[in-house]
Amino acid sequence: MEAKKALIGVLAWDGGSSDTLSQLESMHGNILNPASFDFPLRVIRVKGADYKTIVEHPDSVVLENMIAAARILEQEGIQAITTSCGFNAFFQKELAAAVNIPVFASSLIQVPSVYCSLKPEQAIGIITADKQHLTRQHFANTGISKSIQLKVASISDIGEFAKLRDNASVELDTELFIKQVVNVAEKLVKDNPEIGAVVLECTDLPPCASAIRKATGLAVFDIVTLLNMVYQAIA
Repeated sequence: MEAKKALIGVLAWDGGSSDTLSQLESMHGNILNPASFDFPLRVIRVKGADYKTIVEHPDSVVLENMIAAARILEQEGIQAITTSCGFNAFFQKELAAAVNIPVFASSLIQVPSVYCSLKPEQAIGIITADKQHLTRQHFANTGISKSIQLKVASISDIGEFAKLRDNASVELDTELFIKQVVNVAEKLVKDNPEIGAVVLECTDLPPCASAIRKATGLAVFDIVTLLNMVYQAIA
């Protein structure tokens, strides 16, 4: 049987950086784990892209590197582009304008459609890698208006994520990581009972999605649900 051709390209963090959180990439559900999807992805590592230049301080030079990589993907015949970090919502408009194929820079793109499915008084829970650096521009660039009620929680301070972010060489306890993320989700929903659905901003969080659904009873959307939809639209 002929192997499927990759139709979706991924602009990923620089593999040579100490800030890649690369241990999380091996978890099933992570966008960079090939087993997370029933179709192949074409991955390009973007020079200089890491936690500091994407999450903490969005960098214009790295954006230019991302645009160059996106154009390479387009020339190769890729039909849609995404990224390995939801914080690239900051660059959604620039990336989409640079190529002639659809760009889905962040799972946050799903928020407006998910919100339309809820009652007017309900809110969407957002779980992000770093609430401190998730700005109004990230939301506006992905079509999230101020009228959409958001309740945001961060994993930046949970033990397993924080230790890996601060020291890429430490060993990650994946089971504990999932448990800690689920605890964040449970507290978010408990503190905000008006939440009707959850969207995971961070592409490292889909390995936790099933457990979050089970713990909260809510629909959970992430980069995996987004790319499955995109693939069905272009395949």
